Parts: sequence; structure tokens; C-alpha cells
Amino acid sequence: MASHLPNHATLTFTHHPTPLALSPSAPHPPTTLPALCRASTPPCTLNPLLFNGHLQTLWTATTATDIPIHYKRHVFPAADPAFAGTFAVDFVVPPYDSPGADTTLPPRTTAYTPQEFEALDAPDDDQTPMVVVLHGLSGGSHEAYLRAALRPLVAAGWAACVVNARGCAGSALATGVLYNARATWDVRQVVGWCRARWPRRALFGLGFSLGANILVNYLGEEGERCVLKAAVVCSNPWNLEVGSLALQRTWVGREVYSRAMGASMKRLFET
Repeated sequence: MASHLPNHATLTFTHHPTPLALSPSAPHPPTTLPALCRASTPPCTLNPLLFNGHLQTLWTATTATDIPIHYKRHVFPAADPAFAGTFAVDFVVPPYDSPGADTTLPPRTTAYTPQEFEALDAPDDDQTPMVVVLHGLSGGSHEAYLRAALRPLVAAGWAACVVNARGCAGSALATGVLYNARATWDVRQVVGWCRARWPRRALFGLGFSLGANILVNYLGEEGERCVLKAAVVCSNPWNLEVGSLALQRTWVGREVYSRAMGASMKRLFET
């Protein structure tokens, strides 16, 4: 993104030479996916003091941002014995008071009781759109960028859940299998569970950073079997080797980003 105007970014859309044609229901005319993305993307206005990605990342990481998304957590046992263990899924719920909340969990997050989870149901004709979200490396449902993305969806009446990678967001690392960009087994289980629980809901995927990479791997593995109607990936490190080498080429990459990500990964084993 670039622009000659202060704090205004010029958006660039890159797509296949033969874009995907879309045929929406009446009264909307036929269109293409790039045209729909272009029409749906609002203008990008930036703080002129945060004039590059490093400053924007630093601001986000160090500024307290109150985005009151509330969660209830359920810990799923892995269904695939090849990847035995457990993983935590945080479901977005209406705001609630949580006196004596579990301090080992992120803010505004409490665990479902077995009775609450069994009651987590909807009418057979429920068609509430629902998004399944994957966070970035060593992150979780508590991340500001993730809650910022969920806020307008929740306000519009969407349902949402966040698949926390094993050991992340205060979840127990109770498995010999951690996670990586090909670790699609947990999101596959959650999407299948949501489809079985709410058969008429339209399901969507949203992934950030490493979670974006996991999501596109899941989409590729599922192929035509995939039950997600659409997916959005943000800041996807498409080629992990190239991305790793790029981090090592600069002082900021080596001493800031790599150190911060490495320290976060170490904490998974220390807690």
C-alpha cells in the first residue's frame, strides 16, 4: 500500500488472470470475486506517525486496546488417535460477569460447565452465519487483532469460535504433538463438529499469520469436500522457508521479531 496523500493508503488487488465469476441471488448482478473484494473494502486511513509496518506492529503490541469480546471455553479431546491430546476452543458469547474468574485463562474467558456445553444448541432451522478463527504463532483468542476482527461480525449477529493451538491461550499442553503449518487436524475436527451441531449454519474460516497458513493447508487438503463457504487469510507467510530467511536478513527481524516469537514459543513449555 502506498499513497502521496498523508495517512491515506492506495489499495492494490492482485488476482488470477481469469477471476472467479460469482452469480449472487437477485437483485444483485453477476460479478467477479476481485470486483466484490474491491467494492467491499473500505478506504484505508492510517495514523501518519505509524508510517510503516514495524511501527504499526509495535503500537498494536504495546498499546492496551479494550475490545470486550467474551468467551466460553471447551476443551476437546482429539478425535484422531494419530494426534492424540486435547485442544481448547473459545466460543464467543454475550457479555457476562465472571466473579472469581480463572486467572490461568485470558481475560473475559471462562470454561463451560458440562451442562452449559451440552445445552449449547440452536433450533434445527438456525441459519446464523458462523466463523471459525485461527490465530497466529503462539497467540490465542485474546489477541487484539483477532478481537478487532470479530467485533463487527459479532455486532452483526454472527456466531464465532476460536481454535486455540495446543498449549496456547492458557490451555494445557497435554500432548506430545504441538502444532505447525500442516497441523490441520484440530480445525478439521472443529469444522466437522460445527457442521454436525448446526447443520444449516453457513460456516466460514478466518486465519491470521501461521493460522492463515494452517487454514489454506486445510482448504487444500479438503478440496471439494470442504464445508466452509468461504475463507479469509490475513498476513499469511505463504512460503515459510522464504519468510524465515527474510527475518534473518535484518537486525529487526533477528533481534526483535525472531526473539519475540521464540520467547513466546518457550513459554508454552514453561507454563
